[in-house]
Amino acid sequence: MYLNKLGVTVLIALLFASCQSSEKYQSSVPDIQQRVNEYAEYTLTTDISKLTEKEKQMLPYLFECADIMEELFWKDAIGDKQAFLSKISDPALKLYAEINYGPWDRMRNDSAFIKGFGAKPAGAQYYPADITSEEFEKWKVPDEVKKNWYSLIQRNKDGKLINVPYHVVYSSEIEKAAELLKKAVELAEDEGLKNYLNLRAEALLTDDYLASDLAWMDMKTNTIDFVVGPIESYEDGFLGIRAAHSGQILVKDWVWSKKVEHFNNLLPELQRRLPVPVEYKKEVPSANSDNNVYDVIYYAGDCNAAGKNIAINLPNDPRVHEQKGSRKLQLRNAMQAKFDQILLPISNVLVAPDQQKNVKFDAFFENVMFHEVAHGLGVKKTINGKGFVKDNLKDLYSSLEEGKADILGLFFVTQLYEMGEYESKDLMDNYVTFMAGIFRSVRFGASSAHGKANMVRFNYFMQNGAISRDSLSGTYRVNFDKMTEAMNSSAAEIITIQGNGDYDKAKLMIDELGIIKPELQSDLDRIAQSKIPIDIVFKQGLHVLGL
Repeated sequence: MYLNKLGVTVLIALLFASCQSSEKYQSSVPDIQQRVNEYAEYTLTTDISKLTEKEKQMLPYLFECADIMEELFWKDAIGDKQAFLSKISDPALKLYAEINYGPWDRMRNDSAFIKGFGAKPAGAQYYPADITSEEFEKWKVPDEVKKNWYSLIQRNKDGKLINVPYHVVYSSEIEKAAELLKKAVELAEDEGLKNYLNLRAEALLTDDYLASDLAWMDMKTNTIDFVVGPIESYEDGFLGIRAAHSGQILVKDWVWSKKVEHFNNLLPELQRRLPVPVEYKKEVPSANSDNNVYDVIYYAGDCNAAGKNIAINLPNDPRVHEQKGSRKLQLRNAMQAKFDQILLPISNVLVAPDQQKNVKFDAFFENVMFHEVAHGLGVKKTINGKGFVKDNLKDLYSSLEEGKADILGLFFVTQLYEMGEYESKDLMDNYVTFMAGIFRSVRFGASSAHGKANMVRFNYFMQNGAISRDSLSGTYRVNFDKMTEAMNSSAAEIITIQGNGDYDKAKLMIDELGIIKPELQSDLDRIAQSKIPIDIVFKQGLHVLGL
């Protein structure tokens, strides 16, 4: 258990009440080695000859800084990493706990796989374990305190709620991370990267990330990129607000990037083409947004927990979106790994034989890329003066936003085809690959934001005849015309809910459609029986790169 400057949190005390004995943890499931085997190993590397000598010298500082984010995410998720892992003697169980950053299986609806642990606390380590929604609502502090992305909510010695910034509770780790970034600044040759790393170091020390986010948006000519700090809020299942610590090191693929960069100029036209009334598409996407392709060479912390991201769309701050838009980073090598080792084998099991030829990497790449583009379009502020969409949809925001990005990504590919941007394209490739991608993603379980989003899409398409199942073969096929209709109506429904800030309708949609029904579960079980990997784990590090 860790001590912060205001005392030991009640959450850790409650969560680890069972840890006080000297007994070792035991698996609560019989197939722990099999679960470990569900993750296919993949080596993260790139052509380091494209890096300058100073860029190569910079990498060790970035790797070490990312490793600090790794340690902090353990604190986000479970508390004291060593206290937890030291009680596991079974090598397979320990490895699986490391993959999941705790005793809850992130690919199986956060079910516990270690004896003595119950349901995963919705608020992870961000809130006291005994906090209630009613108590939080009655807490008389400004909204900017309650909704601060970069702080923990704890109790003082009198049991009252207090807000503690990350840079205070994790002061020693944060100071070391900032020092490492300052050392990287001394080696940075690209002015944009130099400015970003310098401002990011200051942001870690103050928990004010706006300036560094804006600087990150301005980087255009750097080969190395580093996404570091508290980033996504999926780990916060209580309010969907507190950001989890993460670190990803990327190397730009200039050849692939030039293939996709021209789509950036088409964002205003894509916004105009959204299938909603004009009041829901008045926001103008920034011309500063960019869309590029990278090899990812390191995952640490939140981004490394069980299911791995294959693209990035950041920053999340709507103030940055208003000023500069967002950046979309496609992680080509990780994407190729998931396509080859997971998506294709799944399609051979669940896609109708005559449509298996439509499952293609180029279509997968396009669907993922425009999913990220879609995050930057639509509405960020409600149309009725209720403020930001994120603040109104609260804990449901991430699920609905991921659903919007899913469906609009496919919508944009269709629009670009109609605009003549794709020559010799068969949209059926994108539609069938999208369906196969749902099967891949719902193996994450319906507990995550992405999992709920995918289940809403799948069930909506099934209800509207866009996807149908052959009862004899147990395979699925796409109906092109009905898929197009369902794609448009689904997009309109989600954007309208977001624009209205309608929490009740968002909850109704997710409650009704964001579930895995028995028939689909039986088909997903067939994937498991085929021993197709559920996701990937990485062989990564400086030694892998030969540095």
